[in-house]
Amino acid sequence: MRRAALYSSSGSTRRRAPAGGGARSGGDAPPPPATPDDTAAPAPAPAPPRGRWRRFARWSAGAALLALALWFGYAGVVGAPREMTRQDVEDTVLRTLKRQPWPELRAHRIIAPSVVRVRGFGKSANGNGDSERSVGSGVVVIDRGVILTNLHVVAGAERVRVIFADGMESEAEVIGMRPEHDLAVLQAATIPDDLVAATMRSTADLAPGEPVIAVGFPFGVGPSVTSGVISGLGREFRSPEGKRLLTNLIQFDAAANPGSSGGPLVTMDGEVVGIVTAVLNPTDQGFFVGIGFAVPIENAAAAVGVPPF
Repeated sequence: MRRAALYSSSGSTRRRAPAGGGARSGGDAPPPPATPDDTAAPAPAPAPPRGRWRRFARWSAGAALLALALWFGYAGVVGAPREMTRQDVEDTVLRTLKRQPWPELRAHRIIAPSVVRVRGFGKSANGNGDSERSVGSGVVVIDRGVILTNLHVVAGAERVRVIFADGMESEAEVIGMRPEHDLAVLQAATIPDDLVAATMRSTADLAPGEPVIAVGFPFGVGPSVTSGVISGLGREFRSPEGKRLLTNLIQFDAAANPGSSGGPLVTMDGEVVGIVTAVLNPTDQGFFVGIGFAVPIENAAAAVGVPPF
């Protein structure tokens, strides 16, 4: 009977039967027991791979030399970087400013197509025609030619004319008044084909320190743009004649003068938050000393009859 193997034959060498030995009856002869002399000696440990480290060192040195050669070659072609001058700095700043326009510039570009000049006319002293009695500003709030301005700009005028941003001039009619806020609503008889109405913004989140611009026709010169900040909210102002008390006004410090009245007070997003209505000056000169007032756009829009908020 064959004897079961104790180890797999895949990892060992079978021992051959001795020469001349034949098979015995009853099965193969068992192999002789192993002796210490029959055990194979362990293989010697491999020598350290010194050649591999030498090859790596030679390769690293060659790569470093190649990098230095490339660097010196590039420097020889391009040249060493020159020191930046003051003119270089100024040119860089100017290029940056051209790419990033001032916020006031952007705001004016948005509102400019909606600003109009308002002129009030009456009979001349000799009765031989009309003469200009008043000049002010206005802003288009509805693109069919509805314009907001100050009541004191058109009060007492027998005829009102407006000049749009593109130079077109038109007769205008007073279609609404709000004396408690010094506001008047005009309707132009003819309008440009591409008339643009201003965007109005609520004053609910308006805060002192926020930058604004005022656009109008101070002393009839314009359109003119001045910039400043919101100085305060909820102010009161009494007209120099003492006949009218205006309340809940926006105080600002963007320069405004006679003729600026009725123009828009505009945020840096180009949105109207108020209508310029008065300046405070303790003297009798009437010029701007740093305190201007505007009617909040909520009151102005209510005068039009279409509150936007």
